Formats: sequence, structure tokens, C-alpha cells
Amino acid sequence: MVRVEFLGPIAREALEIDASSVQEIADRLREDETLREWLPKCAVALNDEMISDLSIELKDGDRVTILPPVCGG
Repeated sequence: MVRVEFLGPIAREALEIDASSVQEIADRLREDETLREWLPKCAVALNDEMISDLSIELKDGDRVTILPPVCGG
């Protein structure tokens, strides 16, 4: 199982998902209408490292974090 966490204004509880790649998680999250608008704007971290390659394979215990854009001063 992989833990998927959502930060900031997404305001969702973490999910435990059985997935073999980051792409598989992205595909599953797109099925949720409330997340669909956020996903194209978000960055993704795998075990606290920013990633851009969704084909990365996952292993049991990995943590994927969905990071929405932020602004401030």
C-alpha cells in the first residue's frame, strides 16, 4: 500500500492505495471529481522528493504527496 497525502487547500484526508506507479495513482485520483480540477496545477513528491516522472514505480510503504500551488509574501 502507498499513502497519498494532500496538502494545503485541497483539505482531504490521506488515502491508502494499492498502486504500482505514480501514474496509476494519478489515474485513480482523476476519477474523483473534487480532485480533478486540482491535479493539473499540483506538484508531486515521492517520499519528500519532488518528482515529475509519473512512470516511477512504487513500493509498499511509499508516500506520495500532492502539493497545490501556493502564493504569499
